Amino acid sequence: MTSGVRNARPPQPTLEMVAAEAGVSRATVSRVVNGSPKVRPEVVVSVTAAIERLNYVPNRAARSLASRQTQSVALVVPEDMTKFFGDPYFAAVVQGITQRLDESDYTLNLLVASTDPRHKTMRYLRAGNVDGALVISHHTGDNFVADLESTMPVVFGGRPTNDSGANNYFVDVDNIAGSMSGVQHLVDIGRRRIGTITGPVDMPAGIDRLTGFRRVLENAGIATDAVEHADFTASGAAGATRRLLERCPDIDALFVASDLMATGALGVLAEQGRAVPRDIAVVAYDDSPAATSGPIGMTTVSQPSKEMGFAMADLLLRLLADDETVPHRNIMPTSLVLRESA
Repeated sequence: MTSGVRNARPPQPTLEMVAAEAGVSRATVSRVVNGSPKVRPEVVVSVTAAIERLNYVPNRAARSLASRQTQSVALVVPEDMTKFFGDPYFAAVVQGITQRLDESDYTLNLLVASTDPRHKTMRYLRAGNVDGALVISHHTGDNFVADLESTMPVVFGGRPTNDSGANNYFVDVDNIAGSMSGVQHLVDIGRRRIGTITGPVDMPAGIDRLTGFRRVLENAGIATDAVEHADFTASGAAGATRRLLERCPDIDALFVASDLMATGALGVLAEQGRAVPRDIAVVAYDDSPAATSGPIGMTTVSQPSKEMGFAMADLLLRLLADDETVPHRNIMPTSLVLRESA
């Protein structure tokens, strides 16, 4: 007599599991699966035996039998739709991505997955609709991203939250060093009560920019308590600035973790009659169009957002071509751009 409860299915074998079983790289298994002539015969035998032992079925079997590729990649953004279209950082990254993909045969699918991504986004991606994925603006709680890495090549824009992952590929800037350059400028011009509006503390960029802020102030013997957290939006930063001014009305400088947030902070400073930079000097981060669209130009830490998008797409295309020389960590430079705000 049966209990009526079905046994749980064992996990589906992955390309990585076959590679470990055969003692070769993931790219080598991919070449064997796709019939590449560039693999030595003895390696083909070893990989084929591992495939048979694990009963591995390639995810792309249902794709075109001729190429086994969709010629599409996904840009996955685990954010609210309003935030995605309202932040110039995203526009610059997407511009770089599309510029690189325009040179290839691949098309881009945009997936803004702010709510319950596992049920919809993962179903779409796992159904074989794309060959690889680019992920930007991911948070600590976005666990589906780790699942995604086990099914296809993935490149992150920004250091991933699970940076210890052996298969992580990402493009980023040194956010600690970048924020340190901005805060050090405030110290160098004589400011001694410096506050900050941070990004989300569940994102590496938010954490690292706060770390750089604290490191500079500690080195200078300046208090590090003037901190308020926001969410990389102008409205969120406006609320954080009001809280900070109420708690620390004596601040004479402000480091804001993005240009867009700095626009919200500047609005509050104007409301409260705080002149910039006479009363409060302001340094932002990004060097996006938001830095020069207001009544005062922002001093800001410039990161090459468009170039980062281009590099992300280039790395993914190389992974899809089974290039074994693709570096995992790709760090691009920042620089401080001086304008009127500090």
